[in-house]
Amino acid sequence: MASSTGKSVEDDVVETVPTPGRAPRGEHETMGDIIRNARLATEKEHKMTLWQGLRLYPKAIAWSILISTCIVMEGYDISLVNNFYAFPQFNKKYGVAITAADGSVSYQVPASWQAGLSNGAVVGEIIGLLINGWISERFGYRYTVISCLVLIIAFTAIFFTAQTVVHLQVAEILCGIPWGVFQTLTITYASEVCPVALRGYLTTYINFCWGVGQMIGIGVIMGNLWRTDEWAYRIPYALQWMWPLPLIIGILFAPESPWWLVRKGRLEDAKRSLLRLTSSNKETNFDADETVAMMVHTSALEQKITKGASYLDCFKGVDRRRTEIVCMCWAIQNLSGNSFSNYSTYFLQQAGLDNDKAYSFAMGQYAINCVGVFGAWTLITLGIGRRTLYLYGLAGLFIMLMILGFLGLAPDRNAASLATGSIMLVWALCYQLTVGTVCYSLVAEISARRLQIKTVVLGRILYNIVGIVCGVLTPYMLNPSAWDWGNYAGFFWAGSCFLCFIYTFFRVPEPAGRTFAELDLLFEQKISARKFASTDVDVFAETVEEDVMKSYHDQIAISSMAKEF
Repeated sequence: MASSTGKSVEDDVVETVPTPGRAPRGEHETMGDIIRNARLATEKEHKMTLWQGLRLYPKAIAWSILISTCIVMEGYDISLVNNFYAFPQFNKKYGVAITAADGSVSYQVPASWQAGLSNGAVVGEIIGLLINGWISERFGYRYTVISCLVLIIAFTAIFFTAQTVVHLQVAEILCGIPWGVFQTLTITYASEVCPVALRGYLTTYINFCWGVGQMIGIGVIMGNLWRTDEWAYRIPYALQWMWPLPLIIGILFAPESPWWLVRKGRLEDAKRSLLRLTSSNKETNFDADETVAMMVHTSALEQKITKGASYLDCFKGVDRRRTEIVCMCWAIQNLSGNSFSNYSTYFLQQAGLDNDKAYSFAMGQYAINCVGVFGAWTLITLGIGRRTLYLYGLAGLFIMLMILGFLGLAPDRNAASLATGSIMLVWALCYQLTVGTVCYSLVAEISARRLQIKTVVLGRILYNIVGIVCGVLTPYMLNPSAWDWGNYAGFFWAGSCFLCFIYTFFRVPEPAGRTFAELDLLFEQKISARKFASTDVDVFAETVEEDVMKSYHDQIAISSMAKEF
């Protein structure tokens, strides 16, 4: 364990991090050796190409993909609950009868219960997010994820046996707790097991998992449209049991995040974890000791900037700005019209399309969600920055939402409904190429390492709170028994999207190509968001927490002496 530094750290889980215990190369390493090794690792990361990163970190990519797959479960269920509102069998079981003017009877889940079910999971996710900010930092990422997967197995039974809409509400809230953990832990793990060259790809892959889950969900619903019994909606719920067991088995063998191990003072374990995440590659001249030294230096720099690592510290000093940006990047996903598109099947049905066509359009939308991620990767590979993608994406979304609104004025409702479906597909593509995908990279890069889990948690909580508000408003906008806005809802979301564009222009910086230490320094120096990309910084010209670095140096000496004996 680290020697005492005599300093008080305001956190109950994050400890002062010792220095890497690399094997001595003759004499014991000096403080200058630690800085030099950290500088070498930083230079190697800057020079590393995408292809070199793929060759050096293939195992990190595989483990990150495995853990990110937990998000598929959430995407699957969210697509079920929102698309079940247009599912005749589901409405007949859990809805109420509505008699039309011509005497025909149909069934609808009331707007109040639609809002309640959609927001039930969100309430659970907020609880899970708050728990995750503490539990994952104390017990590690792997054990936290495995525990949540066990809970999913238990809570899915409530979905499967639900007899009333109240039972569904309980299931949504309880399942939301582990889903909330997955929402942030997958992003944090992806950002901490890979180098700068791969960070944008592995963090945004999480959005692909969302799309896969949604697409599977809508496909399962379409496959059960022909059924007229209760199994039409119970089979989709039962299929949620297919995910947890294989994921638990795989994650049991996954390496822990080396950044988390460094923060906990387990430097030899951090080195072993790095070696499990990488492959032998002489081209990049990779050295695990140097990379651990870089993590150590970054942790020491952050301990100078941020003394504590509690939720309260996210709102102090320079971290207040970082927390604000992360929170808004998340919120913009809902405020730009995403919650509107989540009801695509129900919206298209109310716009005049029959069930088969409405679900077919939704399937196309969710397929675009998956393909859009690869399109975003292409744009990132071409050198287009995260900030640029966010800005142009919001501009495109605003234009399309305005078009959706104006389609409500068309007298030919059949043609207008088909045009609406087509525009929503284009909207989905634009969203996934930009805001929907890039957000995952931004929130992972902008937050500090010591506060990353808690910062991302706070951002995702705001996302869910905004989602609750949108989840209450949207059913009322679309439900024929409520406000019945139809296409005119596009005008509302267009106005919201325009405000998001203004915020992004003035507040969201460009983090692409920066190491975590460089981002720390840019925020400490209060560089304008519009000047982040053009500002040069030298993190090794900065002083770091001396007592912390001394404890790092002491552990190196202890490790070397132990090996000599």
